[in-house]
Amino acid sequence: MSEFDLIRRHFSALGPARSDVLLGVGDDCALLDLPAGQSLAVSIDTFAAGSHFFPDCDPAHVGHKALAVGLSDLAAMGADPAWSTLALTLPSADEDWVRAFGRGFAALSHAHGIRLVGGDTTRGPLSVTVQVHGFVPAGEAIRRGGARPGDLIFVSGTLGDAGLALRRMRDGAAVEPELRMRLECPEPRVALGQGLRGIASAMIDLSDGLAGDLGHILQASGVGAEVDLARLPLNAMVASAVADSGDWSLPLASGDDYELCFCIPPAHVDALHRLAGRLEYPLSAIGSIRAGSGLLWHLPSGDILDIQRTGFDHFPDRS
Repeated sequence: MSEFDLIRRHFSALGPARSDVLLGVGDDCALLDLPAGQSLAVSIDTFAAGSHFFPDCDPAHVGHKALAVGLSDLAAMGADPAWSTLALTLPSADEDWVRAFGRGFAALSHAHGIRLVGGDTTRGPLSVTVQVHGFVPAGEAIRRGGARPGDLIFVSGTLGDAGLALRRMRDGAAVEPELRMRLECPEPRVALGQGLRGIASAMIDLSDGLAGDLGHILQASGVGAEVDLARLPLNAMVASAVADSGDWSLPLASGDDYELCFCIPPAHVDALHRLAGRLEYPLSAIGSIRAGSGLLWHLPSGDILDIQRTGFDHFPDRS
């Protein structure tokens, strides 16, 4: 099968039709119509076999996650998903793999109304690069740099599920299906991100781990924070693993949660509760922003945790 056969059969009409796509897959460029009064939010991520997913991972899950992480970035800005582009590097033209990959990618595309408008295919070690584009009303994007002393820190969902799945898979241990799905098929919190426009002062998606990602908010905002570890939302399996090992790096630094961490001024807490009730999705207050710098982790015992590893890093400084 040729490169163009792959594109025509599996990617030429992927995702729902959109009136703002003037010209999509099949030409030298896509032609897209940006609505008036909207800013364009753009993010790109690359996934390499062996680094971001196991080579034997279900290709439908690879397709889902490759798009999900970009949608999570859009969610962190409060953006509405619109368009995606895809660069796919394949060791061979394996149509069964591509068909399953496209199925996972397409299902999530339809769920969030995002249209594939272009890309590239090439031969080489298996990797996937996805760029996503979304709209956010001008001046309403939620950035990392807006947190202020007195703001409350919230996270969505639960933390450490994907990290525990990855740890067990690397150890050759059995993995509960719900944990594996959290690792391989994360659900981006797009509706929550959109609902937090005008409510949250700062926000980030938890891709590399709470410790590192919350640290990015603090650095961008020029503030410090305190977090009560007893208030972290952990499912029973992660809580048990932490209790048995005393290792808090699982929920703090494993990464791949793809939940949202955001800051809320006290005056907006009631609006947040109304949003949480409407979405019926759990949100947890875990700490607060303070003046100064640094991040204090309060253990349930009252002691301060000294955490050495703050999150995933492709190029850690080992000097």
